[in-house]
Amino acid sequence: MSTPPPPSAAPQQQPPVLAGPGAGYASPIPVRRAHLGDALASEWTKIRTVRSTMWTLGVMILLMLGIGFAAAAAVSASDAEPPSGSDLLSLGFFGVLLGSICVITLGVLTIASEYGTGMIRTTMTACSSRNRVLAAKAIVFFGLVFVLTTLMAALVAVIQSAMVDSAGSPSGSAWFKATVGVGLFVALLGLLGLAVGTLVRHSAGAITIMIGLVLLPLVLALFMFASSLHSVRQALLEYSIPSQLIVLYGNSLGGGSGPTGWEPLWIVGGATVVALGAAFFTLNQRDV
Repeated sequence: MSTPPPPSAAPQQQPPVLAGPGAGYASPIPVRRAHLGDALASEWTKIRTVRSTMWTLGVMILLMLGIGFAAAAAVSASDAEPPSGSDLLSLGFFGVLLGSICVITLGVLTIASEYGTGMIRTTMTACSSRNRVLAAKAIVFFGLVFVLTTLMAALVAVIQSAMVDSAGSPSGSAWFKATVGVGLFVALLGLLGLAVGTLVRHSAGAITIMIGLVLLPLVLALFMFASSLHSVRQALLEYSIPSQLIVLYGNSLGGGSGPTGWEPLWIVGGATVVALGAAFFTLNQRDV
């Protein structure tokens, strides 16, 4: 009796192929073009999961709250005349100034750290549009810093208003400048740090440049005693970063015809736009 033939193996499903000459494998998974939203999601995942964000923004919050509380406690315990409404809000100036150093550091690290670790190659491979990568980093960083700084500035102002008896309450415009205006100023300053980090591509070097930009003009002005340098000293006092920041609180360090009102935002914003333009240009001209 003859043995029956073995059952034939089940036919295997062949992967779909594209018809036509030179056709290759076609994935059954739908493929779509990447867009800015994908880059934003990627950068948001990066910035909220790296330790540098937690440390820099955490220290910024501690500085703003701690120094703001200490300033309010010192003024409240003194026997001096109660401050006016605008002077009351300016008690948060020193905490914001020191906190801005943390924001600048984070802005630089947002991109320069990827150059240091080599992760920038993976980023540029995953997203071939370098402009899209830098734009996504700038948008995510600016949004995060602006929201957090504005909330902390508002919280510090409320705490100080509750602790210190003032001669009159601040106006609505003064509150707006001391919260939203300060948040915009610090976020733009951090964005400038991101642009410098893109240009320099080295974390320590870019942070040093930014700290020098913030503090060096004021320090130089304090040591210019010669009368021949009076105009230079006055310009450094009026246009240094601390002087422009305190203008948003209704005060001035220079005492002359320096920036007033919202002009500090236009000045820092203009410098940031120029630096970002240079960053976009060089990013497309250089190899990673």
